[in-house]
Amino acid sequence: MKKPANNLRLPLLGLSALAGSSLLAACASYSGSGLQPGVATMSEVIATMGVPAVHWTNADGSEQLAYPRGPAGTQTFMVFIAPDGLLRQIDPVLDMEHFARIEAGKSDQQSVLRLIGPSVPQWTEYFAARNELVWEWQFCDAWNQLARFDVLFDATTGIVRTSYQRQALMGPNGVAPWCGR
Repeated sequence: MKKPANNLRLPLLGLSALAGSSLLAACASYSGSGLQPGVATMSEVIATMGVPAVHWTNADGSEQLAYPRGPAGTQTFMVFIAPDGLLRQIDPVLDMEHFARIEAGKSDQQSVLRLIGPSVPQWTEYFAARNELVWEWQFCDAWNQLARFDVLFDATTGIVRTSYQRQALMGPNGVAPWCGR
């Protein structure tokens, strides 16, 4: 007796290719890496990256868009649009260089929001006893490990302070998880 031909194999290969291309498209839209500065328009940015979490219009007509990718993601992308409506640049902002720009006693909620974007809502906490609001972000630190960055806003004194810690998460064999970059 002759075995029937395995016609299932070709559709599965097609599905695998479709899934792979969808994954690549999702990665490109995550950071907007396929968008070219000076060429891409605001509508192309939104079509690629989605609706921003926060959108500012500056006095000169330029615009800034915030794309936080948490809680599972480890980055926030700031998109800058020139007054002519073309993409100027896309910056990943959850890193020590940007965190260092937050100045104790000088930075406020609006300046932090414009610098590194909104924190994950479920990681925002108000502590009444200290009259302090805490915003938190997950990011990849310089050692390529998951870490958390906090900004603490003291409503009584107006002092802003920050903290950074690695999570106590342990993966297989007691090894801390890597970010994969």
